[in-house]
Amino acid sequence: MQRVLIIEDDLSICNELKELLDNAGYEGIILNSFENSYEEFLNIKPDLVLLDINIPKINGELLLQKIRKESNVPIIMVTSKNSESDEVLSMSYGADDYITKPYNPTILLLRINAIFKRMENQSDVLNYRDLKIIPKRGVIKNGEEEILLTKNEMLIFTYLLTKKGNIVTRDELMTDLWNNDEYINDNALTVNISRLRSKLKEIGYEDAIETRKGQGYILI
Repeated sequence: MQRVLIIEDDLSICNELKELLDNAGYEGIILNSFENSYEEFLNIKPDLVLLDINIPKINGELLLQKIRKESNVPIIMVTSKNSESDEVLSMSYGADDYITKPYNPTILLLRINAIFKRMENQSDVLNYRDLKIIPKRGVIKNGEEEILLTKNEMLIFTYLLTKKGNIVTRDELMTDLWNNDEYINDNALTVNISRLRSKLKEIGYEDAIETRKGQGYILI
């Protein structure tokens, strides 16, 4: 059973989310203490995290940053904020999705299910030049060196890899990322492409993704 960690300080919302998740066949786990939220996350080892921005002791976006240094676990931000800047900031820190309160329970479950399905459908190991790509671990290996990608960064990279040498439009990438018509965000794609390029640059592949103005991107 897939475990979903709920990091939210409103107990009534926590209980609603847990009931929703449990009824949908997941195991909903409520974070009980915010004193050591990062350590609690490490101990629980969830398969997915629902994370509120406004939590006690540590800002949700700071917690997101800490988690991303060690883990590529899928993270959906659940928050009452609805400004575009909050969304872009969360995506830039490594969130896989973003939903605002009051959220539609059906849509939330669809997004969770879509993330898990993408994880199941990924191949074990892919190759690009001298790199080994391991989608299920969210890792790109260059010899002994490893870089960790978020779920969306890996989805973008693997999609470009399947179309290697051909131009991929932004619409194609967004359709592949979100897999539904409810959430298509141009800013989030820009942030993820930028982050992916920075990580590839760290291992000497800054020329991997080319922008074709007015057309899209191409992995060369």
